[in-house]
Amino acid sequence: MNWSTQAIRDASRTGDYGRVVRLARIAVGVSQKQLGEACGISQSAISRLEMHGTASYNMNILARAATHLQIPPRLVGLADHAAAQAAQVNGTEVERRNFLAGAAAMATAPVLAALPASNAPGSDGTQAATLRLATTAFRRMEGATPSRHLSEPVLAHLRLAQIVASEAAHDEQRARLAAVGSEVASLAGWLSWDMGDHGSARTWYGTAIKAAQRSGDGLLTAYQLGSLAQFEANTGNAAQGLNLVQSARRQIGDKRPAIAEAWLSTVEALAHAAVGDPDATDGALADAARRTDQIAVEDPPPWPWVFTFNHSKVAACRMSCGARLGLSAWVFAAQDAAGAALASGHEKQRALLVLDVASGHMAAGRLDGAFALATSAVETGLRYRSGRIVERARALRRAYTSATPPKVVRDFDARLHGVYL
Repeated sequence: MNWSTQAIRDASRTGDYGRVVRLARIAVGVSQKQLGEACGISQSAISRLEMHGTASYNMNILARAATHLQIPPRLVGLADHAAAQAAQVNGTEVERRNFLAGAAAMATAPVLAALPASNAPGSDGTQAATLRLATTAFRRMEGATPSRHLSEPVLAHLRLAQIVASEAAHDEQRARLAAVGSEVASLAGWLSWDMGDHGSARTWYGTAIKAAQRSGDGLLTAYQLGSLAQFEANTGNAAQGLNLVQSARRQIGDKRPAIAEAWLSTVEALAHAAVGDPDATDGALADAARRTDQIAVEDPPPWPWVFTFNHSKVAACRMSCGARLGLSAWVFAAQDAAGAALASGHEKQRALLVLDVASGHMAAGRLDGAFALATSAVETGLRYRSGRIVERARALRRAYTSATPPKVVRDFDARLHGVYL
């Protein structure tokens, strides 16, 4: 998207932010209905926003639309918090890493201050809770922070968790701390995957599985097996991914919580899509949808981590599977239902979904839309130095072969040329 066009500059300069939204929406090929569902508001609200002119705006609705369309905040009169944060951390690489470590500590400070005296970090059972708070802070930062900036603080946190576990006096303490170490190792694996370091990702996911087994928590062990399965399915090792899904299911037995089964079924669907089996993929996605219907009517499972799972995530998985299978109908049919995922504040995950939509456009022969969306995703990948996003974009480019590519493809090639993360 070219944010410097005369029409956008004029609309922004006069305060007609609704027109900026409309121009951006049309440029990326999103309907008012799709944008409204992605932002959690009605189509008529989007229509009113776009026709609002220079009057005073509801900044909450404006911010939602701008975030989903990736409009630079300055163009719609919003403060650019990301730029402000960057200005505060405008130092060396070591200074940035130190800032991130400090920020994670600050994020946990209010919760720690609320702990009663009897639950001080050094007392029995609370070291694990305290360490988990820091892990949660790092996870929250990951969505809008380059993984290479977080990697060193997270690995230092992992070493601390391992040292504390090794010095625990009782088996119960060691088990709790092993669970914490498992969660941190899994985060380290995720960061390595995002950086394109697949060897380290496998190492850390393996560490997470072993630590989960030492903790004796079957759900956590199943989650870590599923996490490695998801990694393998996405990196082309579909058979291993399927085997790991089955191992995860065996780990928690027949009485699996619906949320566990729903998530594992989406991982299974990705693995089937990786080997080009649309029928098995569709079956796994249908099972994920059925299990998701059951989540609301059962007691919350005792997950050792926190995340939500809903039909929007099943739809997002169908988009990803459709992109891998070259089935544009799947991608477009699921796009509306996946609106919440596409509007997620996790920019790196959103960029990967945008590449899935781009793959759908390319499968349908819409090259202009495909490579416009892919270029937008690449900009996010470069901003966060995400090897995973850039490699997915390169895979999309490899899927298009022509001796005489059109200008939109040549421009995309020029943008990717010489990118080294």
